[in-house]
Amino acid sequence: MAAEPLRRSVLKSGTFRFALLFAAIFAVGSLLVLITVQQQIESYATAATEGSLRNEARILAAEYDALGITGLVDAIARHSHTGKDPQFRYRLVDGSGRLIAGDLPPTVRLDGLGTLQVREVDVAVRGEAMETFRTLGTPLPQDLHLVIGTDTFDVRALMERLRTFTLACGLGITLFALVGGYFVGSLFVRRLHSVNTSVNRIMSGALDERLPAIGMGPEFNELSHNLNHMLDRMQGLMEGLRQVSTDIAHDLRTPLTRLRQRLEVLRGQKTVDAYDAGIDAALEQTDEILAIFRALLRIGSLESGAGRGRLTAVDLSEIVERVSAAYEPVVEDAGKRLRVLIEPGLHVLGDGELLAQMFTNLVENALIHTPRGTTLTMAVFRSSGAIIAEVADDGPGIPKDEREKVLVRFYRLDASRSTPGSGLGLSLVHAIATLHAAELMLEDNNPGLRIHFRFPEKDSAG
Repeated sequence: MAAEPLRRSVLKSGTFRFALLFAAIFAVGSLLVLITVQQQIESYATAATEGSLRNEARILAAEYDALGITGLVDAIARHSHTGKDPQFRYRLVDGSGRLIAGDLPPTVRLDGLGTLQVREVDVAVRGEAMETFRTLGTPLPQDLHLVIGTDTFDVRALMERLRTFTLACGLGITLFALVGGYFVGSLFVRRLHSVNTSVNRIMSGALDERLPAIGMGPEFNELSHNLNHMLDRMQGLMEGLRQVSTDIAHDLRTPLTRLRQRLEVLRGQKTVDAYDAGIDAALEQTDEILAIFRALLRIGSLESGAGRGRLTAVDLSEIVERVSAAYEPVVEDAGKRLRVLIEPGLHVLGDGELLAQMFTNLVENALIHTPRGTTLTMAVFRSSGAIIAEVADDGPGIPKDEREKVLVRFYRLDASRSTPGSGLGLSLVHAIATLHAAELMLEDNNPGLRIHFRFPEKDSAG
């Protein structure tokens, strides 16, 4: 991404706008806090100044009470010469306004608190400057008035520094927030740019491309993880769709060819019986093709998750018991034996009809692909916090390197190609198990094959 487009993208990004908002909030909040602090300090400094004036007035009043006017004048003289810059200045006048002691101007207020502008010599600027004094006038016996004043230079200097500090802090916080917002915004835009690049590649056909981790926090990483999981699921479905299309084109070619040949033979028949026999064979072949399509549609529907909302608590023990009871006579007629080991009352979250079809497919599959004298076993039991269901036989089994392949649509073992079937039975079983979040494993039964399902219990599943 070029520097100029990146800068424009950052300035227009939501992250930078949030940074501007927070910068304004921080600046206003900081200014309010600093203004409040300033007001509190100013109030405290004013109260401290007035307190010092009242304390000085009490001291001089005590001098007057003890020593009279002469002692008061001497005390004012002593306090006025405590250093180069005495803390207080005074004005003592009688009833007619005649000055007795002190050097405050005659415009000073004689009673209560007041403020006075006094022209002072400012050594720093080599000239005169107006100075603000805070004064307190106190009446004394014999119609005397004592006024005490102190300058507010230090208080005003402190307030000025506080105002400057408040303004500087507000500007600094705002600038810091803007710089931080730009930095975070540029980082976020770069991360999103890499994500958008991956998305564009995916839309261009690179279905194996995956989104990089955004890395701005666990919630963003979880988002990219979930999106990648969704892409994996979509890629799997699309690959499955392509595989189904290929399988249909390959595996339905044979029954359709047979159907065409029978119809061609039927066209040349002269007798009604031969014609009827040909029609029956063609219908049987058509039913076989339709059964394959129905199975494919059912598998596709299950793999898309359809029906997951209909899952309820079902008695898995009762379902397996019902299937085993229905097939026990069929197994005996085929010269085989059915053994049933069912722990009662085991419930899972599922669809009873689909589960019954799943076990039915497994029993029929075992009946077709095992010889006479084979023992079939159906079992349901609880183990390690899960519900286990098994359908096993002691027949020829399935080679280990082909157990995953038999779950794929239309895949058939070489030994099974002479038996009826389309290679969709175990694919449908796998789709039903996946819908029920059941772990499916094909294992050795020593001898034979054991198909093992591990269902989560109803409470943990729902």
